[in-house]
Amino acid sequence: MRLREWGAGILVALWLLATPHSAAAWGDEGHKVIALIAQAYLEPDVRKTVNAILAADTETLTAHDIASEATWADKLRERNKAGARERTRQWHFVDIEIDAPDLDYACFGHPQLSVGVPASRGPADDCVVDKIEEFAAELRNPSTKPEERLVALKFLLHLVGDLHQPLHASDAHDRGGNEKRVSAAGSKAGNLHRYWDTVFVSQLGPDAKTIASELLIHISPSQAQIWMQGAVSGWAMESFQVAKQDAYGLLPQPSKRHSYRLTADYLAMARQDVAIQLSRAGVRLALILNRSLSNHHPD
Repeated sequence: MRLREWGAGILVALWLLATPHSAAAWGDEGHKVIALIAQAYLEPDVRKTVNAILAADTETLTAHDIASEATWADKLRERNKAGARERTRQWHFVDIEIDAPDLDYACFGHPQLSVGVPASRGPADDCVVDKIEEFAAELRNPSTKPEERLVALKFLLHLVGDLHQPLHASDAHDRGGNEKRVSAAGSKAGNLHRYWDTVFVSQLGPDAKTIASELLIHISPSQAQIWMQGAVSGWAMESFQVAKQDAYGLLPQPSKRHSYRLTADYLAMARQDVAIQLSRAGVRLALILNRSLSNHHPD
């Protein structure tokens, strides 16, 4: 969907092959952009509540402003704190296959949390769609313990962004683009996943604040209202369509060495798609937080 509306060692190599998505969706910059956009759409009382919850955070993996905390879930996984790498890795994506899309299958049949088990201790085999819904439910529930409420908020700040990275909602039997080697003028060669994570984001501006400010200018009230419609599962399928039609669908023909040289048209399309996906994610993150933390919970 185009934006018209707007020689490591063998063990390391084997580990990467066994890991569906080793990259972090969007990278720190993209997640910060999304959080800053969301902050602009938070209701005043919700913004105060979010800031108060984050101010109580004593962990040192990130600073405790909303933009920094949006990167916490990746830091947790990278540091493998309390086995977080294997325990939470699959929560960051939903592998909807391009050639046989099945959201239920990609979400492991939607496993239910056992009675009394917090979402942060749920099964490792779960997808980003279910985890967003579980953590949002915890945030809405006034009986959720303060420590779990904090964790739920920090996961939501991150996972809503992950859902909107097209290669975190799709797979073409290539680990979400990690096995497709690409290059482009002005950028180092890498894999397709990394380009969508970080390269295209970096081309939107010099830093997260600048990018977020520019994107906010271009979000009309009518667009925001449209983006607030639908369910998390629908947003996942929307990201899937961006991947199918554009991220994968508009790739040039590979070379004899099975690498892809991205054209100027592809780069322009990808920057546009990334801009709208970051914007959608920010608006929808604010929607979830407003619904979960406001004194008035809209249906």
